[in-house]
Amino acid sequence: MSEVTTKLPGAFRRIHLQLAREPGHPAGDPDERYILIAPLQDDGRIDGNLARDYRDACRVVRDHEGETAVGHLVHGPRGVWRFEYDISGQATPERGFRLGDEVMREGEYVAIIRDDGEHPYRVAAVQRV
Repeated sequence: MSEVTTKLPGAFRRIHLQLAREPGHPAGDPDERYILIAPLQDDGRIDGNLARDYRDACRVVRDHEGETAVGHLVHGPRGVWRFEYDISGQATPERGFRLGDEVMREGEYVAIIRDDGEHPYRVAAVQRV
C-alpha cells in the first residue's frame, strides 16, 4: 500500500479504531480493531469528495479474533459508508453508523454495524499517511 499512498493528497489519514466498552467487553478490546485509510477534512470528518476521487485508496483492515480482512471503504447511496471485503468469494459488507458525520479524532467514538449488531469503537489514533 505504500506505493499508492505516496501519491495521495495530504488529507489522507490512517485511523485506528478499537472496540470500546460494551456488554461482554467491559474494558473494551484493543485486539478487536479496524484501520481506515481515508481523507479527512479540517474538522476531522471524512471528505466524501476526495474519497470519490481516490476511491481505490480508501481502504479498511479489520482485525478480529486473530483474523484479518482487507477491503475498501466505500461511500454508498444516501451517504452511507460501507466496508466491503471479499472473503472466500462472499461479499461481507459492514457499515459505519453515520460515519460521515463523525469526527475522527483520538478519544472520539464511532459505531460500526456488523451482521451481529452495532458495536462502539474508540478512535485510538489518527496519523498522516
